[in-house]
Amino acid sequence: MARMQVPAEPPSLLLQARDFLVEARRLKPGPARNELRETAKVLRELAKLEAASVGGREPYQTEDRC
Repeated sequence: MARMQVPAEPPSLLLQARDFLVEARRLKPGPARNELRETAKVLRELAKLEAASVGGREPYQTEDRC
């Protein structure tokens, strides 16, 4: 039986999303903060699609924290 190898670290898209959220938390509420949060949300969705296309399932836990 073949085993799927799951990388030990999350893909770069999730790391980028995390960085966007960290930066958004530093900003006061407003349009700039909302844009960073929306960008992070899109990056998480792309990471989910990428993971699904590679392995047929979602190997990384991605939470929607908007």
